[in-house]
Amino acid sequence: MSALRALDPGVGTGVGPGSTAAASGPPGGTSLASGNLFHPISAEDEEQQPTEIESLCMNCYGNDMNREVVKTDCATARIPELDFEIPAFSQKGALTTIEGLISRAISGLEQDQPARRAKGEAMAGKIDEFVAKLKQLKRVDSPFTFIIDDPSGNSFVENPYAPRKDDALVVTHYNRTPQQGDMLGLKTEEPEEKSADPMEDLRNEVLQFNTNCPECNAPATTNMKLVQIPHFKEVIIMATNCENCGHRTNEVKSGGAVEPMGTRITLHITDPSDMTRDILKSETCSVEIPELEFELGMGALGGKFTTLEGLLKDICNLVSRNPFTLGDSSNPDRTEKLEEFSQKLDWIIEGKLNAHFILDDPAGNSYLQNVYAPEDDPEMKIERYKRTFDQNEELGLNDMKTEGYEAGLAPQQR
Repeated sequence: MSALRALDPGVGTGVGPGSTAAASGPPGGTSLASGNLFHPISAEDEEQQPTEIESLCMNCYGNDMNREVVKTDCATARIPELDFEIPAFSQKGALTTIEGLISRAISGLEQDQPARRAKGEAMAGKIDEFVAKLKQLKRVDSPFTFIIDDPSGNSFVENPYAPRKDDALVVTHYNRTPQQGDMLGLKTEEPEEKSADPMEDLRNEVLQFNTNCPECNAPATTNMKLVQIPHFKEVIIMATNCENCGHRTNEVKSGGAVEPMGTRITLHITDPSDMTRDILKSETCSVEIPELEFELGMGALGGKFTTLEGLLKDICNLVSRNPFTLGDSSNPDRTEKLEEFSQKLDWIIEGKLNAHFILDDPAGNSYLQNVYAPEDDPEMKIERYKRTFDQNEELGLNDMKTEGYEAGLAPQQR
């Protein structure tokens, strides 16, 4: 709220020197008896109201400076003619008059004047000059403009002619700026700009949905997150943690389409540090270790995003915990071979045995970290190959129609 008042000695209702102050009762009240200044007080009068008495300034014998003013803490008061301003939050809120605000400003300026004069400061003389100008305003020696700017909209300057319009008073309403909102503690969160890419929201949050534990079938929660793998593509990781039995599982799904060509990645494991390489094994990927005459078929272990060591340990657990291969009824020769396989797998993990690790993914959605990226890795070989008919059949691509399917569906819609 902005209130602007031009003050002039001739404006307003004034009482001249030597005149008697006129007394009037409150609006709607009983008129006062002649010669009585106050309304008679009676316990039986249920409509007792305060008595309003029009007063006058004993200096100028006028009411021009007597307008009531409500100034809140956050309001700024200005008098442009003197380049004078009372900043927001520099004074407490007050219910006063225009004269009261100026008097308060004069008192504040004069408070430290004795100390300034004792120190011989030149500022004291300038303040005296300014105080003299403020005192001239109190006497209304010349018209001036009084402005209250309150971003909270809670300040007020009285209109003595209400409900009639006061030509000297202008009230303007405006929208607060963001800075004013911050000053008032009314800052609101700006709406986030929606990305043109609908997948952008998935990259920035973890989605949750209810499921059942695959071990104990107790209710559990699965977290899903879209992750960008450096120098590869986006994948969807789903992790389930059962609070009932403690079972944990994770599954990885490719975030992209089937690649035009299959991918075969061969890593020559020569150092224990190779175990820390990140690996993405999709559900369509098979694993081979020629030195151990081992092959893990497509779909085994599902999709995983882990390290090379983690995947080899999962393979070891898959073999050692299989009751059909190492149970009481198992063949001793088979048991001996599987124990030997597990031991050699441990040697590879510990760096005691060099071997070749091969990922063969006809869908092209598997990945093995290149620790020399963006340069070529001397121990890793990546081959792109054309899928066979059988591989396309297993991926369901032979019967997948990707062109002209809209025309094929048109007759069915009729």
